[in-house]
Amino acid sequence: MVPDDHQHPIFARMPSSVSFNKLRKRLLRQVRQAIEDFGMLSGQKRWLVGLSGGKDSYGLLAILMDLQWRGLLPVELVACNLDQGQPNFPKHVLPDYLASIGVKHRIEYRDTYSIVKEKVPAGGTYCALCSRLRRGNLYRIAREEGCDALVLGHHREDILETFFMNFFHGGRLATMPAKLLNDEGDLMLLRPLAYAAEDDLAKFAAAMEFPIIPCDLCGSQDGLERNAMKAMLADIERRMPGRKDTMLRALGHANPSHLLDPKLFDFKSLFAEPKA
Repeated sequence: MVPDDHQHPIFARMPSSVSFNKLRKRLLRQVRQAIEDFGMLSGQKRWLVGLSGGKDSYGLLAILMDLQWRGLLPVELVACNLDQGQPNFPKHVLPDYLASIGVKHRIEYRDTYSIVKEKVPAGGTYCALCSRLRRGNLYRIAREEGCDALVLGHHREDILETFFMNFFHGGRLATMPAKLLNDEGDLMLLRPLAYAAEDDLAKFAAAMEFPIIPCDLCGSQDGLERNAMKAMLADIERRMPGRKDTMLRALGHANPSHLLDPKLFDFKSLFAEPKA
């Protein structure tokens, strides 16, 4: 496919509607803002973009390729899919699609599915172990590809859901950061979709007609804690529109002196000045 002068080939079949153009511009703006706010380009030259075959990672890749095409993202991008040996995984879909749009990519096979099935007891949820195994392999691949960062497609809802899972079940205030240094200290983990809404990414993926690959391992499980958080947030947003954006802003405006963590604020040294 030969690109024209105005867009990356990934957008060759995009809709020409005003609504899609607004959606595309909004996602571009939000990703640029996240990159700026969290200094994602500091010293970065080559990014490994994790591509699962889901709507979020496809959207991430498209927006990053769009920014690169416009000269606004001065890094080299390498798309990577980790085939984890999940049942019925269509191995041809991603390499065929990536080749058709001229995106540099690597497809890696590691049978983590069997490990997860073996280690997780009956009735347990696979997501946590699956995620850890996938992340470890992606870090390894990033090093092998000479990349400075691993880039993932987590969005606004992922960040909020993680916050409330930690809040309700972990007893701590923490979530997925938009920028994280790995434990070894040699790679950055970046989440440029931190400000992007899941609904927008779903609409974007549908309009772009990405060849979506469903997750038969984790996505088929019911009763996950994350699903409960998703339902709670959806109900709050339905009753009070705009609350998700408000909650996301709150995560960026922490006030340690108005919380209860003496490790973040020295309450013991806080004294009132006596009046003369």
